[in-house]
Amino acid sequence: MRPAALDAWAEQDAWAGRKQFANIGDLDIAYVEISGAEPALLLMHGFTDTSRSFSLLAPHLAGRRLIMPDLRGHGASQAGKGCGIADFADDIAGLIRRLRLDRPVVIGHSLGAMVSIALASRHDELIGGLVVLAGTLKPDFGRDHPLVTNVQVLRDPISPTDPFYDWWHACLPVVPQAFLAGLAKDASAMPAARWRAILEEIRQADLTGAAQAVQARTLIIAGARDPLFGKAHQQVLQGALPEAVLVQAENCGHNPHWEDPALVARAVIEAFVG
Repeated sequence: MRPAALDAWAEQDAWAGRKQFANIGDLDIAYVEISGAEPALLLMHGFTDTSRSFSLLAPHLAGRRLIMPDLRGHGASQAGKGCGIADFADDIAGLIRRLRLDRPVVIGHSLGAMVSIALASRHDELIGGLVVLAGTLKPDFGRDHPLVTNVQVLRDPISPTDPFYDWWHACLPVVPQAFLAGLAKDASAMPAARWRAILEEIRQADLTGAAQAVQARTLIIAGARDPLFGKAHQQVLQGALPEAVLVQAENCGHNPHWEDPALVARAVIEAFVG
């Protein structure tokens, strides 16, 4: 029998080979699809991550159709000229149309959560529900924020073993090292200039107005120990989305879908499928 650690490495190493491509506008957008029952769940990753971000969550959503894209400029997706929240949102709207998805439930983590809010406000007719996972309306990262200062000093080629990843991918020890190594490898393939350009767009983003236009049924999942978008950010989200249901992942930080994927899956299924 293969050791579990070797199985984890093999699964993570094979992730890139599962990607398909859809031409959206003038960009090839990569995605991983797992067949299953409708409604489809469309899962959007955070800054510097890829569809791999949901590889630990996917087994807990077994039986559901899953669509997991790489956002433009991440993973195997082409970068294009713009990298603003609206650019990402319009790409995903195009992917929903191209794949002829019937009002999928959109699940977004961190940057993906911001994109999901923009998508819901700009293309309400395309989605059947919204999950904001470790999200915010306004990141409010100052120039001295650790993320900003660490990204500023990155230089190409970025090493997958850069000590920065110990902070950037910090999570509970239950998260497999093979998974984290795969994330670091994916992120390191992005040019440092792209890291900085996307981060600047994130820093400038303010989705307060967009949230007020959201009509979709919404679930908010927040890590109680999230160092990036903590309690104050979640209070603002709840104020802007007063009909949303809030689920707290008590022992989790910024990545509940890595640290407690069973809880995240259960909350999504109870809200939109059960």
